[in-house]
Amino acid sequence: MPKKPPSSTDISRRHAVQAAGAATAAFAFSRKLEGAPAIHSARAASTTVTYAVIGTGGRGQYHLQHFKNVDGGRCAAICDIDDAALKKASEIAPDKPQGYKDYRELLARKDLDAVLIATPLYTHYGITRDALLAGKHVFCEKSLVFRPEEVHGLRALCAERPKQILQVGLQRRYSEFYQTARQMVDKGMIGDVTHAYTQWHRNPGWTFRKNNWRLFREYSGGLVAELASHQIDIADWMFGMHPEFVTGVGGIDYHKDGRTVYDNVQLIFRYPKGQKLLASYISTNKHLSLFQGSRTEFGEVIMGTQGTIEITVGTDNEAALGLWYYEPGPKVTDAGKAKEKAAPASATLLSTGLGGKPLPILLSKDQVSDKDSFLSREMKFARRWLYLKGVMLPEEMRNPVDVQLDEFLDSVRTGKRPKADLEVGLADSTAVMLANLAMDEGRRVYFDEINKMGKK
Repeated sequence: MPKKPPSSTDISRRHAVQAAGAATAAFAFSRKLEGAPAIHSARAASTTVTYAVIGTGGRGQYHLQHFKNVDGGRCAAICDIDDAALKKASEIAPDKPQGYKDYRELLARKDLDAVLIATPLYTHYGITRDALLAGKHVFCEKSLVFRPEEVHGLRALCAERPKQILQVGLQRRYSEFYQTARQMVDKGMIGDVTHAYTQWHRNPGWTFRKNNWRLFREYSGGLVAELASHQIDIADWMFGMHPEFVTGVGGIDYHKDGRTVYDNVQLIFRYPKGQKLLASYISTNKHLSLFQGSRTEFGEVIMGTQGTIEITVGTDNEAALGLWYYEPGPKVTDAGKAKEKAAPASATLLSTGLGGKPLPILLSKDQVSDKDSFLSREMKFARRWLYLKGVMLPEEMRNPVDVQLDEFLDSVRTGKRPKADLEVGLADSTAVMLANLAMDEGRRVYFDEINKMGKK
């Protein structure tokens, strides 16, 4: 039987931190790279990667700003059809890059190793295809592709060019918190993982502008592509598999402004072993009933038979959060045997259960090892005690956006397969397309349908 966690009134400082540490062992993330693609051309590990950014709107500018936190790269070019966006990007970008209006002229440069694509979704496939054909390594923002035929086309093209890196902008995979949560799942620390709940609620959400491509079906996958894609990927990662089918309901019910994408979406994904993902995206309320009310808008819940993880990625202004809860077990008699004590039906109906105090997910810097000095051990114990008291919270050493950019440059240099690689990106894009189809057609859509979609 799992041990009943000590209550907040009877645990000592050291007992508390030991209990937390036992359930959140240090995460040393490693990945087997058997069969990983070789680099496009042999380059020394210390070689600077020369890159360009195609699409310098809000997201492209965001990446240019974060490239300043990454070593080993040189921004040689930027591209956008909008003069104002290009001008703003030139002011933000490191290294004084050359500006282009036509990305094909940029791709013709022989000195470029890699490109980052942050253009509207409907253009991703064409630009990614052209960049790969030009011999460049590619980082493309999610959602990777827009239409079913692009899933098949990009997979075939990448198979023909195995020496080139393709990475997708799913930064949660590069977060210490999410990596630690996955390790907890793998070690069975929250039991059998059966359900996940995700939400990304905004109020008012996207406002209508004629140049806001996200509001129109011919250019955008709507809320599912722009928000849900991040969280569907997390559910796939934590469950260790892709969905079997999806069903859902969406509508344009609150913003009658000419948009053609849904302003609210509710989805259910079923996985092969019976796991379920419930996902919610609305634009009329941003309340989030997670993290003890300390955040709004977005977060994920991973539910297992012995515990629950609440987690969310950080922003430039807010730290990532990771909490976990024990799942209360059955009562145990003096003889140590579990018994279910029958209760009157009325009492059962009135019972609301007794919640547990959340414990912080501890990162590697707070794990105690035999190699620690006395002072280092005591400092870690002190920090962990402060975490449990709510005085402070664990924080990642680096923003996952910086980490993913750093690892992209490293993959270009070494040929190491990215954590968010082609197949991760295609699975995520497939989920977006099929979820929208399920809502449009009001039916259960099976994921194997993609195998016949978009083929002549």
